[in-house]
Amino acid sequence: MGFTDILIIVINFAGAVAVFLFGMKLMSEGLQKFAGNKLRLAMGKMTGSTTRGIVTGAAVTTLIQSSSATTVMVVSFVNAGLLTLSGAVAVIMGANIGTTVTAWLITLLGLGESGGAFSLPMLFGAIALAFLFSKRDRLKSIGEFVIGLALLLVGMGFLQQAMPNLEQYPDALEALATLSGYGFWSILIFVVVGALLTCIVQASAAVMAITLVMCYNGWIGFDAAVALVMGQNIGTTITANLAAMVANTNGKRAARAHLVFNVVGVILTLIVFRPVLNLIADMTVGLTGSNPYTAVGAEGYKPTAIPMALSLFHTFFNVVNTLILAWFIPVIIRIVEWMVKEKPEDEEYTYRLKYIGGSWTNTPELNIQAAEREIAEFSKRVLRMYTFLPALRTAKDDDEFDATEKRIEKYEEITDRMEMEISQFLTHISEGDMSHEGSQRISAMLCVVDNLESMGDTIYQIAATRKNKREAAVHFDQHLNDNLEQMTRLVQHALDIMNDNLNGDYNRIDLTDATAAETEINQFRDQLREEHLNALKKGKYDFAIGNAYSSLYALYEKLGDFVINVSEALTIKFK
Repeated sequence: MGFTDILIIVINFAGAVAVFLFGMKLMSEGLQKFAGNKLRLAMGKMTGSTTRGIVTGAAVTTLIQSSSATTVMVVSFVNAGLLTLSGAVAVIMGANIGTTVTAWLITLLGLGESGGAFSLPMLFGAIALAFLFSKRDRLKSIGEFVIGLALLLVGMGFLQQAMPNLEQYPDALEALATLSGYGFWSILIFVVVGALLTCIVQASAAVMAITLVMCYNGWIGFDAAVALVMGQNIGTTITANLAAMVANTNGKRAARAHLVFNVVGVILTLIVFRPVLNLIADMTVGLTGSNPYTAVGAEGYKPTAIPMALSLFHTFFNVVNTLILAWFIPVIIRIVEWMVKEKPEDEEYTYRLKYIGGSWTNTPELNIQAAEREIAEFSKRVLRMYTFLPALRTAKDDDEFDATEKRIEKYEEITDRMEMEISQFLTHISEGDMSHEGSQRISAMLCVVDNLESMGDTIYQIAATRKNKREAAVHFDQHLNDNLEQMTRLVQHALDIMNDNLNGDYNRIDLTDATAAETEINQFRDQLREEHLNALKKGKYDFAIGNAYSSLYALYEKLGDFVINVSEALTIKFK
């Protein structure tokens, strides 16, 4: 086999894998856009029993055709505090079951000549659907899914064509025979190879497709193929662990739980390796009339036997391991708690995006939930910053005042950076192919982020006004201080309502309380302004006091405007 022959094989093979992966991507995106907000809500409510978590993980992974995307979301939700660690382990177990659907699609539709027979009519119908109903998002999303499935089948056909006949290359055949001739050590070698391939390709479905084609063409035997499948289950955990690199302690633990579950599952299967394979072989004989151990070309050999046996094993492996290990979730949690130690730290002045730092997925729709949690954290920062203001008035000395003022200044810098990075993230994901609902949601969140940053600026302006007042030795009487304290309480109430809205369902926001709070702020501002003008006319206090006082209540009222803008932005975009 010359260099040119090898290069042609590699190019054809890489092209076939690219078509397959692109089909998988379209399938996943189409289904996610079709599910829309319901998918995110389902993922956001994955608490409760172990059974519910497993079923949810399996269902979501079946829908989006990506266990990696599901586990990345799980890490994100654990990181955000939306999902407990035990719930995360259950969902990850379910995701492993859901990912077996891909192997069955390939086995039943994509191997042999049937793949081409299905793919072209599907592709034609899906393109017609996408173009004829291009203005109807849900139908267009269905069309994208079908196009993706058709391209997946086309990619499988290309993979089969790109796979060379080993009889023409005796050296390669001899190398594979040698690699398979070390008994149980060969099984371990193929487990490692499967894990490494999946780490490199970052798509267990693609490695599964390659394994199925290799079996179908007789490159490897049933034992080696099963070992590759087990290795894929270990290799697929790399995505979640990469996403967890910037996560908090619980996010890291969720990713490690995925690794522990899959590694333990492989170890358990290796212990009973031969009995399990004999059981799968018997099931395959019953379904296809052929034993997966039958040599290529021998009497009774059917090329569909090994792919069928592999799909059975893949499902058996994940379902049985889940049924067994679901009883040991507390043990798994103790293991990952030992692996990832708690590191207490004061994060007040530590700037780090918590939920979108490393958990980006290839599909824009899946990033929206992480962005919403980051915005909720942004709101939390702003509310915390606001609580520092009263300490400026009650400071006993300059050192205490300066410390509080510096604290507010630091928070203002943090809010500026949060606004910039969240906006960049939202802009980035909006550039992808996204549903109309997703685009609306991003527009609302961009507006919210802008107003939250403006709140940080306004709080800092209030602090600066207090500082100027102190330096100028301007003093308010008790009545003026009481008025500003009342304004502070009114704005605090409005901020609490806004924060509740940002932590709730954007589609169900009721503006009644937010509007009432804003009205109360405006009415009290009008009352203070009228009293202030009368006081100036009567000479109750001088211009310096009046200027500082009017500036402060005006800034509080301005802060209230930004607060109501947040809730209004959400309702305008979603109703």
